[in-house]
Amino acid sequence: MTKPNILVIMVDQLNGTLFPDGPADWLHAPNLKKLAAKSLRFANAYTASPLCAPGRASYMSGQLPSTTRVYDNAAEFCSDIPTYAHHLRRAGYQTALSGKMHFVGPDQLHGFEERLTTDIYPADFGWTPDYRKPGERIDWWYHNMGSVTGAGVAEISNQMEYDDEVAYNAVRKIYDLSRGLDERPWSLTVSFTHPHDPYVARRKYWDLYEDCEHLLPEVPALAYEDHDPHAQRIFDANDWRNFDITEEDIKRSRRAYFANISYLDDKIGEILHALETSRQEAIVVFVSDHGDMLGERGLWFKMSFYEGSARVPMMIAAPGLQPQCITTPVSTIDLTPTYCDLAGVSMEEVMPWTEGQSLIPLAKGIAREESVAMEYAAEASYAPLVALRKGRYKYTRCNLDPEQLFDLDADPHEMTNLADDPAHADALAEFRAEADQRWDLDRFDADVRQSQARRWVVYEALRKGGYFPWDYQPLLKASERFMRNHMDLNVLEENQRYPRGE
Repeated sequence: MTKPNILVIMVDQLNGTLFPDGPADWLHAPNLKKLAAKSLRFANAYTASPLCAPGRASYMSGQLPSTTRVYDNAAEFCSDIPTYAHHLRRAGYQTALSGKMHFVGPDQLHGFEERLTTDIYPADFGWTPDYRKPGERIDWWYHNMGSVTGAGVAEISNQMEYDDEVAYNAVRKIYDLSRGLDERPWSLTVSFTHPHDPYVARRKYWDLYEDCEHLLPEVPALAYEDHDPHAQRIFDANDWRNFDITEEDIKRSRRAYFANISYLDDKIGEILHALETSRQEAIVVFVSDHGDMLGERGLWFKMSFYEGSARVPMMIAAPGLQPQCITTPVSTIDLTPTYCDLAGVSMEEVMPWTEGQSLIPLAKGIAREESVAMEYAAEASYAPLVALRKGRYKYTRCNLDPEQLFDLDADPHEMTNLADDPAHADALAEFRAEADQRWDLDRFDADVRQSQARRWVVYEALRKGGYFPWDYQPLLKASERFMRNHMDLNVLEENQRYPRGE
């Protein structure tokens, strides 16, 4: 059986509530809407952890942060953890990555045979939080509200420069794959950094949302004292007291964010156009690493289990899978076994290394009863937080905070904590029992603290004297590009043309 090619398009910090069944109607995203029409659309997909590096390591491996030990944006992703790139490569695939995956540590490939770009974020331990100093802000890399007060228009930025390069390399790679010089099936992951803040967009996309009716959040900002303890910690970590956030700031930030969805849509259109015109077929997957609160209840960015932060878009277009909207809660850790299932990799070879499960049975109508689990142990936390999502409910627990239980059917904005409501005592008891079985939070906390302390020692040592960075250096062999004298010009011109003979 011919193994299918797999094209993964990943974006950063895209709020899943904007994708209730594909992109919301009011979003200017024609390419994503076209993809949605032929895809499985998962309306309730969740990140394993609402932060870049831990969420991505979990996505790559199919394991939660407590297993990967990637707790935060500076925790090493160990090279002995199998990823979907390892599984597919082992099964005969050529695997490539264009763009961001926020790998921390000296291994910057994790199963990818080729990386086409460097990463946008550092690969060392410099962004390590410190539970020994609760409340400390590390100013030079912690988020602050400057992303909101500085929202607006620009024709180039650090992130635009990066994503322009990501798309360019992805398109070039797709055309290269079409030439058929390598007979293996391929898996190409294209990973953008937009619409992650700062909220800055190009004018052509900004202008699309001049009359947008969604520039203010549905839930206005709450008073600091009306937030739960973790939300208060997020406010403190984001240095909110030193910024005066106006309604105009909120509108401009959300407008730029929506504009950058349209910017991404254009980039995705370029990639899908290259796939179509090069006459290749591939499974196409679209997913984000986590979401963005976008000012709902006054919160921005991620770092919480609220829907805007934890819920992500997820779509899969594959032959044999009927396009439909699936409302059963699922996780980004389910994608590793799903990719392998679609590629015909033996599940016996994959399941020992993943806590997720293939989404193919669910797509074919087989019910799924398991809860979706999430974890968070990074900046703005003083101890690990965990959550379970099942049916209509979401449950959260932290040793420092009161439990939370939300009925998302009746209360989609999570305004009413039902943990003390006798009418929901049975549901609370079930979640408590499952959380007790899944997690030893004291042990989890001790593991995180030990990891942080080790990394502070190592980072300080490695920045003394000679410095050898782990950042990925893309290889570009000029002597193997275009025409060189060890090549036959006639053969080269024929091989590099596709389609041939037209």
